Amino acid sequence: MNYRRFKFEGWLYGLAFLLALSLRLIRLGAMPLNDAEADVALQALQISQGLKPALGSHPAYLMFTAPLFFLYGGGTNFLARLIPALAGSLLVLAPLLFADRIKPRPALLLAFFIAFDPGLTAVSRQVGSPILSTAFTVFALGYGNQNQPRLAGGLAALALLCGPAVWPSLLALGIAWAIHQWVGFHIFSKEAVAISRSWTAGMREAVIPFVVTLVVASTLFLSVPNGLSSALLSIPSYLQGWIEPSGMRIGWMVISLVAYQPFGLMMAVIAMLRGWLRASRRVIPLSIWLLVSMLLSIFYPAREVADLAWTMIPILALASLELARYLDVRVHERSEVLGATLLTIFLGFFGWLNFASLTWISAGVGGYGLRFWLLIGSFVLLAFSLLFVAFGWSIRAAQLGAVWGLGFGLALIGLSGTFGAVGLRGMFNPELWWQRDMPRHAQLLERTVDDLSEWGAGNDDALPVVIHGVDSPALEWALREHRPSIVQVLDVTSSPPLVITNNAGDPALAADYRGQDFTWRLTTSWEIAQPIDWLRWLAFREMIQTGEDIILWARSDLFLGAAYPVLK
Repeated sequence: MNYRRFKFEGWLYGLAFLLALSLRLIRLGAMPLNDAEADVALQALQISQGLKPALGSHPAYLMFTAPLFFLYGGGTNFLARLIPALAGSLLVLAPLLFADRIKPRPALLLAFFIAFDPGLTAVSRQVGSPILSTAFTVFALGYGNQNQPRLAGGLAALALLCGPAVWPSLLALGIAWAIHQWVGFHIFSKEAVAISRSWTAGMREAVIPFVVTLVVASTLFLSVPNGLSSALLSIPSYLQGWIEPSGMRIGWMVISLVAYQPFGLMMAVIAMLRGWLRASRRVIPLSIWLLVSMLLSIFYPAREVADLAWTMIPILALASLELARYLDVRVHERSEVLGATLLTIFLGFFGWLNFASLTWISAGVGGYGLRFWLLIGSFVLLAFSLLFVAFGWSIRAAQLGAVWGLGFGLALIGLSGTFGAVGLRGMFNPELWWQRDMPRHAQLLERTVDDLSEWGAGNDDALPVVIHGVDSPALEWALREHRPSIVQVLDVTSSPPLVITNNAGDPALAADYRGQDFTWRLTTSWEIAQPIDWLRWLAFREMIQTGEDIILWARSDLFLGAAYPVLK
């Protein structure tokens, strides 16, 4: 490494890691697992119990999580999400491996960007492999960059075991590399050729670690023989996504980029414009990677917002390169820059207040026109104020003041999205980065079943639960301590103590059971949202939500006073 380090660099990276770890661990087990998460977590739980379930396409996640469940003696929401949270936290250290290419200061800024990014925070708190594939791939590239092919090979093998999420990232890297090669031969051909030869030589040394890691990790140290075959399932799973759409609209993907990382996106665009005009060796490869990965994520029919996690890496890297240009403020211009910054913050805050108030006033209603023109006026006044600063003091002071002022305001919006992704606002303030169809009353249902079991059998997990007419892995996960059984035909004559049905219920249960309904899947109605709804969501995170009900039936003899009427 022939680049110059700066003072306290290690401590600052440690601070970034601790901040990232805190954001990813706080209330990690508070939100219930949805069906997609629970399906994977149940596989890990069954492996920890010595069973041989039909494995999905996430062997890396299963390899790390099943031992946790085994050591703990069972599964919890926290443990199910712990490995992705740790991987997402460690990702902030990856810029150290690229400091020779993007310089130490932008690399450190990138670490803090990753730590606070709403999207990467949200994905790090979800069961599954998207953040694992991102982390392993980035670290594999980083160690390859540091000429450590053996480590790179092992990490690349782990990345391939991370399910379908790894294939769009590898495809994006491959296409971006091919384009970069073509651009490189025309702009900086010598460096492109040198990099190509270096990577080709390193790949030979990485083969053995790659093969060994692939076999050992996929089979959980040879204890799960079908693990390797499950790793291959990620290929048809990804290809199937090109045939079966997910229902996620392209507009939602674009909104998520603008709403959650406005400052990073703004700085990345500026960096791309500057970099291409100056033929920057740092900016051009990152911008190609960004555009390719973004297009692949947006136009993939089975797209999900979590697919943009891979796109966030080049966005934040470009933003770091650009922001580093504005860190050096000369002593004689500090007062001018501070004044321009405070003016930008004040007018931006005034404009935001008017924007927020507009989301609650219908067009044509008294006060709407005034608020609208105050909003427009605040931005016009900001533009003229910065022009006066440029002509009265200096253009540089105006530029720095605008960047730091807008950066402060837009960073607050992004930080608000991070706190929302963590779940601090609660489930009634939905985020685009969340998994869809989150169970609303999972904890209430679990407590109710525990109480009924305690009353009827003296132990809070003694009574089994029969599930009829409800296809929900999340329900099986929530009631995992009660040994839930799924039946296609309900045999009432067997008198199971606890039965769960869909909201239609079963008339045969009404005579001998008491029922209580619970809201299960909570669905955010993004598809019917109007423009005013989206603006209100941007300001207050409020969106229309609908719930799907299920009914818990408890046999009447579990209660004191069995003559009481059945609850409806």
